[in-house]
Amino acid sequence: MLLHIGNGHMIATKDVVLIADYGSSMSSKDTGEFLEIANEEGFVKDYSGGSPKSFVVTNETVYLSLISSSTLAKRVDFVRNLDV
Repeated sequence: MLLHIGNGHMIATKDVVLIADYGSSMSSKDTGEFLEIANEEGFVKDYSGGSPKSFVVTNETVYLSLISSSTLAKRVDFVRNLDV
């Protein structure tokens, strides 16, 4: 199934490793470094319009989203319940 992450972009729910709040995560030195390195190496795709509320990590890409992490997590739970 697919997870809509904003601005018409979708990713496969089976590929999602982590959904996190962007603002609170940036207060962590390690998370900030992870996102900085991922961006420098071209692994970040920004679908937030420059104002990320969350980020979604997959095996190959980090997606910045304008949708809150709690809303994205609810969508994943909803989709997984449909798969049962």
